[in-house]
Amino acid sequence: MASTGNITSQSTITSSDSDATRRKWWILVVVSLAQLMVVLDATIVNIALPSAQQDLGFSNDARQWIITAYALAFGSLLLLGGRFADLFGRRTALVLGLVGFALASALAGIAPNVGMLIAGRALQGAAGALLAPAALSALTTTFTRPAERNRAFAVYGAVAGAGGAIGLLLGGLLTEYLDWRWTLFVNLFIAAVALAGTILFLPNRRPEHRPMLDLPGTALACTGLFALVFGFSRAESKGWSSPQTWVSLIAGVILLAAFTSWQQRARHPLLPTRVVTDRNRAASFLAMFITGGGMFGVFLFLTYYMQLTLHYSPVKTGLAFLPMIGTLMIAAQLATVVLLPRLGPRPLVPPGMALSATGMVWLTGLDLHSSYPSAVMPPLLVLGFGIGLIFAPAMAMATYGVRSDDAGVASAMVNTSQQIGGSIGTALLSSLAASAAATYAHGRPPGPPTAVQAQLHSYATAYWWSAGFFAAGLIASWLLYRPGAPQSEPDAPPVVHM
Repeated sequence: MASTGNITSQSTITSSDSDATRRKWWILVVVSLAQLMVVLDATIVNIALPSAQQDLGFSNDARQWIITAYALAFGSLLLLGGRFADLFGRRTALVLGLVGFALASALAGIAPNVGMLIAGRALQGAAGALLAPAALSALTTTFTRPAERNRAFAVYGAVAGAGGAIGLLLGGLLTEYLDWRWTLFVNLFIAAVALAGTILFLPNRRPEHRPMLDLPGTALACTGLFALVFGFSRAESKGWSSPQTWVSLIAGVILLAAFTSWQQRARHPLLPTRVVTDRNRAASFLAMFITGGGMFGVFLFLTYYMQLTLHYSPVKTGLAFLPMIGTLMIAAQLATVVLLPRLGPRPLVPPGMALSATGMVWLTGLDLHSSYPSAVMPPLLVLGFGIGLIFAPAMAMATYGVRSDDAGVASAMVNTSQQIGGSIGTALLSSLAASAAATYAHGRPPGPPTAVQAQLHSYATAYWWSAGFFAAGLIASWLLYRPGAPQSEPDAPPVVHM
């Protein structure tokens, strides 16, 4: 009888472990969907903008605000969103973020005028600021066993890295075969699936002794990040000579410096210094910042090249990025599942930077008659593999060993680094490309041939600067990352019992 009881008990334990494992992988599906929605919305609307502009009849300045509104709200509220997840639970933050994102997408999708469209995009960004850090921190606190954690971060990192390219593809398909409004309505379906999974599978763990929210730190961080993103957005649209640009940038730097000083004295800091002082974590934040800036050299200018120079349709442009997505996913799986546990991040992220820089330099050779199979696809394959070596390991190491009550704000720093890097990269590369085009055209006979060559020259300039970003990232990540495989840390998040 005792033997029978033992067998029954072991069977029950095995069944319970199996259920817990299945629940974990469903959580991975949920958070990956949430991250995909946030990342692809940074690019999916871009391809739809000409159709939306024709339909609603708004100006080019208003068109810029449709992009900027999302970036401003998202970038400025990320740290607050991350701390909200730490204080009130990941499930609460995910549910609120998913519902908010769906409602904001619906509002923007039915917009009868550009004002409502901009408002909907800003609300999308605010909901995304709650959603993105909650998703990553849920992954951090759910997958604590090294092997499972590496597989989970490989998937998540691939989704995060490929999301921008997927947005271009999906935006082209929806705009060409349905309507520009479907680039917003599609979020309702993604959010519905992710919301159901969140409610079914994700436990809502809250700290037993919840600290107070750092209100002065929150105000300084949000206004500082807002001013910084706004300043770089103004630089992109109005130029570096605009007073708005410099006033905003200077104000942003001052506010963020004040925030840094306050965090060292605050009783309950919004961003505890222990989160950013670890070398591997700091290197990962920097890697995400640099990659966020450098990637726009691909998504922005290569999109222009394929549509304006090679005359690709939006759908064909999106499909052209598929090989890059494929190699990115392969590299993310290989790096995080196989290599990171054995070698650590140092032999992965710097070579990823080197490959990305190589791909960018390769793209500088594109001309008016370049063919996709021989001239465009090969550098895209190299870029995809390089970015895959950066994204997944950097995301994994950015949250590795962080305390469970800091997981949300550490995750927010990952997204903030990428977002601010993207804002800076877009502004700098757009400005440098425009200056290069003007310099090339100066003194040459006006006309279509000169305009086309000036355009090609501006793209090449952007690729060279992007390569420079990645080269700087190679040096910085090599110097900052600790050699060797990651070791267990005493403040690692506890195993979550489902």
